[in-house]
Amino acid sequence: LELGDSYLSGLFNVIFKKDISPKLNTLFLGFASGIMIAASIWSLLIPALEGSEKYGKFSFLPVAIGFLFGGLFLVLLDKIVPHMHKGTNEEEGPKSSLNKPTKLFLAVTLHNIPEGLAVGFAFGGAALTGEIGAYLAALGLAIGMAIQNFPEGTAIALPMKSATGSSNKAFLYGMGSGIVEPIAAIIGFFLASKIVFLQPWLLAFAAGAMIFVVAEKEKRNEIMRAI
Repeated sequence: LELGDSYLSGLFNVIFKKDISPKLNTLFLGFASGIMIAASIWSLLIPALEGSEKYGKFSFLPVAIGFLFGGLFLVLLDKIVPHMHKGTNEEEGPKSSLNKPTKLFLAVTLHNIPEGLAVGFAFGGAALTGEIGAYLAALGLAIGMAIQNFPEGTAIALPMKSATGSSNKAFLYGMGSGIVEPIAAIIGFFLASKIVFLQPWLLAFAAGAMIFVVAEKEKRNEIMRAI
């Protein structure tokens, strides 16, 4: 699902000759953010709470701590990886000689990591419990991520075409940024399925990282509207 969606998003820039309008871009990213928030609650945070019931009155701690560390993980990546945000042309991370398309590519890639981890953690938890409901929730999360990746990828692919001046290069950048999702999903699956006691912590971690991505998207949208 993830690779197929990355392919379609990259292909979108070949079909359309001009960048999408700021209003349509905001609509796309708002739609993607809504799916990510819903997935974080129903497929990650709620299962994390259910999995931490063994801690008794302290059952909230794994979820709270995991959620916090998930957000801090993305903050750390933002600080140590040089990248540039679309629309505002705002650069973050250490100074580097990387060109603009590469920095845009890294920005998208950073945000794709928690999405892949979230799907992997959800399926890993489902494999651990063996419950049909858990598998359905994980599948719903995967489908939700795939759906939101299309408008999000479209909002990135067209500006990438403008930055590179080439439809083929923009297509390859778009595809490349999506590869990290299945890789992160595989890592997440084995962590959640093999290290049993960490399952609620990992689910909450993924939720925290995803909510950070949503918050940052909204911040960029506000800046772009102000501009």
